[in-house]
Amino acid sequence: VQLVEFGGGSVQPGGSLRLSCEASGFTFSTYLMRWYRQAPGKERELVAFISSDGGITNYAAAVKGRFTISRDNAKNTVYLQMSSLKLEDTAVYYCSRPGYWGQGTQVIVSS
Repeated sequence: VQLVEFGGGSVQPGGSLRLSCEASGFTFSTYLMRWYRQAPGKERELVAFISSDGGITNYAAAVKGRFTISRDNAKNTVYLQMSSLKLEDTAVYYCSRPGYWGQGTQVIVSS
């Protein structure tokens, strides 16, 4: 199983980024997928999840209305579209399926 995140970077407050997570080594279309984040000095927290067919999504209160999780099962990829970014969104973002984690991608929101 491999999960590889892409798309992190530095952005100003109010900006947008799209994270991607490419999965391999398992039947992606049968798994619920999650995005987590971990800010410096804080515990890892769940940001969003999406059901295996993409029909159900859920978000942490802190990102609801600003972030959108989606997936393309034909490409074995899950996305996190982040808009209206805030300073407090600065963190390492990880994608996850049960039992496995990616290496993370850094998002820095700074003016």
